[in-house]
Amino acid sequence: MLKLVKSKSVCFTGHRNQKLIWGFNENDERCLKMKDNLRIEIEKAINNGYETFYSGMALGFDLICVETILELKEKYNDINIVGVLPCRTQDIKWQVQDRQRYRKLIRQLDCVRCIYDEYIGAECMLERNRFMVDNSSMMIALYSGAAGGTKSTIDYARNKGLKITIIEP
Repeated sequence: MLKLVKSKSVCFTGHRNQKLIWGFNENDERCLKMKDNLRIEIEKAINNGYETFYSGMALGFDLICVETILELKEKYNDINIVGVLPCRTQDIKWQVQDRQRYRKLIRQLDCVRCIYDEYIGAECMLERNRFMVDNSSMMIALYSGAAGGTKSTIDYARNKGLKITIIEP
């Protein structure tokens, strides 16, 4: 049984591919630089005693975070990655290659928490984000300054007193 401790937990939030300057091209030099910065920030968190990492499993930053944690688990075998799904059908309208990537990552998670069985609207995304923040003491965010779900989640985390590290795209 996975023991989740809020004081040792980090949540991720960040933009989906459509809002990122590199779009879906993760080989773009700006994306590669962001991935390097992400790895550095995650390793800092691990070295400061953080053990559990929450991802909302959305396209874009969330899935990159999961892949990074899975790579780091080879070096730090005591860390955990938890997928927090807004609904079981989150990937139903995604492109085939995105669904395949997502489902491969789901199988590698240490734990999955699903907020709703079916998509009920934006509310399930909001509840997913709040669950992650409410169960963490730190946030790592990819944030450009744009309005939207990432900004709302960062604002919620600030109000809850989380330590926040922002990576610029």
